[in-house]
Amino acid sequence: MRSRTFLSLSALVTLLVAGLTGGAAEAAPATFTHPGVLVSRPQLDFVRTQVQANAQPWKTAYDQMNASPYASLTRTPRPRAIVECGSYSNPNNGCTDEREDALAAYTLALRWYITRDSRYAEKAISIMDAWSATIQDHTNSNAPLQSGWAGSTWPRAAEIIRYTYTGWPNAGRFATMLRNVYLPEVAGGSSSNGNWELTMTEAALGIAVFLEDRAAYDRAVAKFRARLPAFVYVAADGGLPVPPPVGGIDTPAEIIGFWHGQSTFVDGLSQETCRDFTHTGYGLSSISHIAETSRIQGQDLYPEVAERLRHALGFHAKYQLGAAVPGWLCGGGLTLGLGPITEVGFNGLHNRMGIPMTNTQALTERQRPAGSNNLFVAWETLTHANNPN
Repeated sequence: MRSRTFLSLSALVTLLVAGLTGGAAEAAPATFTHPGVLVSRPQLDFVRTQVQANAQPWKTAYDQMNASPYASLTRTPRPRAIVECGSYSNPNNGCTDEREDALAAYTLALRWYITRDSRYAEKAISIMDAWSATIQDHTNSNAPLQSGWAGSTWPRAAEIIRYTYTGWPNAGRFATMLRNVYLPEVAGGSSSNGNWELTMTEAALGIAVFLEDRAAYDRAVAKFRARLPAFVYVAADGGLPVPPPVGGIDTPAEIIGFWHGQSTFVDGLSQETCRDFTHTGYGLSSISHIAETSRIQGQDLYPEVAERLRHALGFHAKYQLGAAVPGWLCGGGLTLGLGPITEVGFNGLHNRMGIPMTNTQALTERQRPAGSNNLFVAWETLTHANNPN
């Protein structure tokens, strides 16, 4: 068995808390809150009030959402029995269709709640029904990630419709789809780059909320706690980052290789920083989404993730804003493109918890209104900008 003596005491404690030893640190809610995946009813009510008052930045964000193809009442869903997604979605047999239909269902659900126009709810339902009547499986190498992307978005839409609109006869069939097609693909986690497992865990958590499955919820939280310290470094971890929970990456050389050759570690550095900011952003987005959903469900992981998330958002925002890249960081070159992923974490940490986040605030405000990454992130200026609920 390989030694891990290079790990600090704090890193070992982190691993224990993460649930790797079977500890009972999880706490699924005795009663689930609905709607309760990423957005809650009080949050939606706040957004609706701001849009109706033509207040900014929500009105501009709402207009941006409405102008997108995802908000269209004429959209034709394109479900498939088998969605086949290879590396980088090549082949792409239903991959884009599935992700975008899920985003459309969520967009239409938001539009329903804000307008109370039943046409949008019915359109969201028609998209969800089309997929729940058709899909059977995901195949090829990107199946877990594809399931994570779509599986993160479907529950957001379904929660809003099921708990704020009267009349969804096939809601049970949709729940069966989530349980049988998506949850088995994402619940086991991944040994790939951290954004995979974090997105898959986000999906597993949202599905657990919709299904009111306390065991699935606890498994997702345990996965999250194990992966987070392996994705975002803080100095308390010691000289090297925490190893990922699975994958046999244990030695210093293996860890440095997993961090794409980076050998100098500072607060907020991500396992994928030296790969590119886009994939890093996927992981940071899922961290924020998981914390947000947990807070709605009464568990609130924000205090637990605050140190890593605030440093990670600030570190990457600094360079996304144009700071010079030092030679010790990724060989002096970064591939930028963080994406519209800062609103949820910034609101949770800065506006609710009062944590100063100068660089993150500057980037968040510069990027408003935050749109969609066309994978699993959408309209977060609208839903989370300065949202106190």
